[in-house]
Amino acid sequence: MGAYLILLIVVFILLIVFAVDLYKISYKTIKKFIEKKKWAILLSFLPFILFGIGIYIDAVNAIVVDVYLVGIVYITKFIFWIIKKFTKKEFSEYKILGTGVLLTAIVMIFGYYSAYHVLETNYEISTSKNIGENNFRIVQVSDSHIGTTMDGKKFGEYMKKINELNPDILVITGDFVDDNTSYEDMIEAANGLSNVKTKQGIYFVFGNHDKGYYNNRNYTEIDIRNALTNNDVKILEDNCADITSNIALIGRQDAGVENRASAQDLTKNLDKNRYLIMLDHQPNDYENEKASEVDLVLSGHTHGGQLIPLGPLSILLGANDKTYGMEKRDNTTFIVNSGISDWAMKFKTGAISEYVVIDIKSRNVNVFRLFILGKVIII
Repeated sequence: MGAYLILLIVVFILLIVFAVDLYKISYKTIKKFIEKKKWAILLSFLPFILFGIGIYIDAVNAIVVDVYLVGIVYITKFIFWIIKKFTKKEFSEYKILGTGVLLTAIVMIFGYYSAYHVLETNYEISTSKNIGENNFRIVQVSDSHIGTTMDGKKFGEYMKKINELNPDILVITGDFVDDNTSYEDMIEAANGLSNVKTKQGIYFVFGNHDKGYYNNRNYTEIDIRNALTNNDVKILEDNCADITSNIALIGRQDAGVENRASAQDLTKNLDKNRYLIMLDHQPNDYENEKASEVDLVLSGHTHGGQLIPLGPLSILLGANDKTYGMEKRDNTTFIVNSGISDWAMKFKTGAISEYVVIDIKSRNVNVFRLFILGKVIII
């Protein structure tokens, strides 16, 4: 927490310094066209008025753009300073600021596109365990935060795409809704899940936003549960579901829930010869999950790092064990999904939006290799 506080203080100081610089540049520019000092001073506050309007319309995203603008402008200043050292060429403040603004616009456009453009990401995992078939397909959806970059209807359209993948199971690893998701969108998104016809069902674990932080929604946690179960979604909360005789699925409560069961307690009575899959919204309990001897852990929460440089920072500060992708620790594979959507931020400068397809392949399901005349025949 102390490290995050230091980071916020540094950002705040940079914003103050940038505000002073921006005012000076605005004043110098306006003074060239307006002789009266009083009017020049007043008009120099125009950028701050525009920022205030942005805060009023969408505070979170206005702050994101402003922080990026400050960071990129000072990086641009540093680059021009290095160029000056080697070339002895002078650069005006206007050129530096203009370059910084242009670069910020490019980064924000890219981030906006990355947030709204959803990709399919594929992983293949090989296991020596008998999973009862040659391939078991999981589709993972996480952090839809309905109402941010997609409404309930759009979410339902993605579920139709997922249905075409013929998944054995669909898992939703939390933050299905956000604090500002409307009741109508929540219901439509839940109904959209019925577009997916799986062989072994749809499973859900709660994220930190699903139950709401601010209690400003016109529906309750019970309404979310009912909407999901009415569409044949099975909610797991520190319990286990038997997917097949060879595969078990363990769903954990969110890390923010007091007295949630430990990973070891959840698996202590399970047959470790079965393939064990664990769903945990937040990827920050890897050592205990590895010790629990599960084969696969699926998480979300991080949005893949969301904004540069939050991904590396969250690991450096100990908030997460991983922010994106696949990693193996001993016999446990961990996958962190960057999310099909976003929280209030409508930019992803450090990640993509995705749903994940995981194919688990068995290396020894009644497979005999006969070497005949140098050829391999698989029976």
